[in-house]
This record gives sequence, structure tokens and C-alpha cells, in this order.
Amino acid sequence: MKNTASERVVLIIALVCGIAVTGCTLNPATGERQLTLISEAQEVAMGRQAEPQVLASFGEYQDDGWQTYVNDLGQELAAASERPQLPWAFHVLDDPLVNAFAYPGGFIYITRGILSHFNSEAELVSVLGHEIGHVTARHSVEQMSQQQLAQLGLGVAAAASEDFRPYAGYAAAGLQVLFLKFGRDDERQSDDLGLRYMTRAGYDPKQMPKVFQTFDRMHDESGRQIPNWQSTHPDPADRVGRIQAQIGQLPPDLQDGKIGREDYLRRLEGMTFGENPRHGYSVGNTFYHPDMAFKMTFPDGWTIVNQRQAAGAISPEQDALVVLTLAGKSTATEAAQAFFEPENVQPGGRWRDSFYNFNATGSDGSNLRGVVGFLKHRDVVFQLIAYAGPEEFSEYGNSMRRSLASFGALGDRRYLDVQPARVEIVKLPRAMDFSEFLRRYPSNAKDSQVAIINGVDQDQDLEKGRLMKRIVGGELPKK
Repeated sequence: MKNTASERVVLIIALVCGIAVTGCTLNPATGERQLTLISEAQEVAMGRQAEPQVLASFGEYQDDGWQTYVNDLGQELAAASERPQLPWAFHVLDDPLVNAFAYPGGFIYITRGILSHFNSEAELVSVLGHEIGHVTARHSVEQMSQQQLAQLGLGVAAAASEDFRPYAGYAAAGLQVLFLKFGRDDERQSDDLGLRYMTRAGYDPKQMPKVFQTFDRMHDESGRQIPNWQSTHPDPADRVGRIQAQIGQLPPDLQDGKIGREDYLRRLEGMTFGENPRHGYSVGNTFYHPDMAFKMTFPDGWTIVNQRQAAGAISPEQDALVVLTLAGKSTATEAAQAFFEPENVQPGGRWRDSFYNFNATGSDGSNLRGVVGFLKHRDVVFQLIAYAGPEEFSEYGNSMRRSLASFGALGDRRYLDVQPARVEIVKLPRAMDFSEFLRRYPSNAKDSQVAIINGVDQDQDLEKGRLMKRIVGGELPKK
């Protein structure tokens, strides 16, 4: 007998609900039931697979002392968590952004940028505990399970109901907005777990709100306040009040603990601060890479973008690109063969030695014209490519070719010898206010930024013997 549309919908709901019930487990960290269609072995496999990609994209901070220190702290916290059996790994990334994130299976990443903003070991521990909380609560697993379940429901419903099918795509697109709620709840839950883990380890929980206050000041400084309802992270000011209330409800013996301010600040001495020009920097429209000793000039007025594995420039109208990457091959010939192997890329003849014109068809059916070259420099093969639509290529072609031809070895010591800015720790010889500190110990950073990284106000009085951060070095040569 043929089912009616309404009967099919009932069957769909029963199927989806059945999967949801069988996939629900009790989370040991939160004590709540959650949807988990992904096993722990799969969770760990995802984290392991992502690990080399993350490290290649960001790069590890080249300081064994910091790597060992952060990993040891993280391992101590994770061992006392509800999932100590996971293959926990903690990495410091060579990235100036203030960031920390967790991958499934216990793979935690924290940037040197956020480390330079902490003023105690307890602040660091609070963030490590927060990220551990994402893993112990299986937040990413639950999110993926929810998406799998929702996609299944949408797919089956679209097949079952002629009325629903035209709207299936819109419903799928709306799922991201629907799941923002879970993201904010997850962040609050991870705050709770981070508070639990740092107090278990004997740290002062009152240091946790200081991290949120630093984030709040950074938002104010950047002028890009994120509305609470739009963000997956709760507003920093909201987080402060919420956690302070929870701290007030803790037993008296847990409301104090280790802070580790002086030892932590001493450890920060010499840490790279901000962008590291050794990995590439621009002066005017010329890009220099001291560590790999090359330079390349991009078209005038184009926006230069430098990433860990690529550097390039985009036209003012964002309709043309020039990009420099590692080819991933041992010879220029192998790299060229690999580039022209796909069927959607057609060679258009040689432009000059090791450079070739080409035409390509994008995944959306659009046509592209470009030039690509493969050059070996210091035993590394680089791919240099410029491309745009046919009309745009006619407009930009000459300037893009000049840019590709400008690639060459860097020998000028002014550009080769640049060094990054670094954190220097100063012990105040006497009491002074913040403005006097800036006069006596100037920094190569804005006054407001120096105040933020020290966790002080710009009108604050500073006591004798206080350890303060200043930023030194990092000057770039003039054009």
C-alpha cells in the first residue's frame, strides 16, 4: 500500500528520533546526555589527522622550553579530568593572534600571541582548562553528530515530500544559525569546566576573570565589538560576572590558590611579539622573506597577504591574484607536470624560461587566464602564479607578469637581518605611575597595547618591585 505524504513524514521523524535515542550517551564531564554518533576512536583519529595540518599551517613556536612547559601543565590538568585516557597533546603555535583552540581527541593548541597577554601561570591554566573542557564535554563531536542527524533528516524529508523538497537547501543553510546557540552554551560549559580543572590543580580561580577582562579590553581597542547574540563565544563582560558569581559559591579553601605571576613573567623574557618578519614582511609593494632569502615585488596598489605557506597580492577590485607558494616537488619539471595534469587546466604556450601561459575552467564553470612559473631557489621549488578572468587578465596581465619576473634572491643585509619584536621584563626600581613607566621604558607598541598586555590601567600607580612587560626591537627598514 502506498504511504501518504503525512505518513512518510511520521516515518522520517520516527527514524531520526530512533537514531538520536540510540546515539545518546551520558557525558562524564558534564553529567548530561548528549548525542554522539562518533566513537572515541573516530574522535581521536580526527585529531591525529588534523595535527600535522595545523602545525604546517601555523608552525610550532621554536622554543623547546615553552613547548615542554605548556605540555606539562596541560598534561597535569588533563590527567585529573574525566577523560585521562585520551592521547592528550599540547602545542604552542608560532602565531601572533590571541587564540587557543581544541581538536577532537585531546589535541590542544595555544598561540604565542595569547601567552604574551597572560600575567600569571594561573591565567594560562584557566585557558588550558577551558580548552580541555571542550574535549571532555565532546563539544565538537556533539556538533558534528547534530549536523549529521539534521542532514539525514533534511535529505530523507526532501526525498519524501514534494512540498518540502524546494526548501531543503535553505533549511540546510539555516542550520549554522540554529547551531550558534549550541556554540554559546558550549563556551559557557567550557568556562565551568575550566574553573573546575584549575581549582582541582590548586590554582587561584580569581585569575580566570582577568583573562576575560583582557579579551574585553582587546575588543574595545580594536573597535570591533562583537554583539553577544552573533558570537559563538559569550561576551567577555558577561563571562566575567558569571564566573565571579560561581567563584563566590566555591568552598572557602578553593577560592584562593597558586598564581605563579613572577615565574611566568620571567619566562616571557625574549618571547616573539606580534608578526615575525623573519617569516616575511612588506616594505611598500615589495615582499621580503629573510629566512628563505628571496624578494618579490607585487603590482602597485594591490593588497599583500602573507601566510605561513603562501604569500600573494590581490587587486583593488579583488578580481585578480598573484600568489607565491611552495610547489611541493623536487624539480621544476615535476611541478609543471603536476600543475597541468588536471583536465580543467590547458597550457597556452611558454611565456619565458620556466613560465607558461594557461587557461582554466573553475568549478563554477568560469573561465580563467593566467601565467604560472616554477623556480628553484635554495633547493626549494616555488610556484609563482597570476590569474584572473579573461577581461581582467587583459587589463592586469602586464603588471602581473612583471611581478612574477621580479622574484629573486635577497642579498641586502638591511632586509635580511631584520628581527622580530620581543617581550622584555622590567623590575621597577621604585614606585611610579604608568605614564612614567612608558617614559623610562619605552616600547615599540602603542601605549594602550602595553597597558593591556600588562593588565593595568593607563592611569594606574605601579608599586616598587613590580614586574612589567615592554616591547623592544622589531624595526623594519625604510623603503
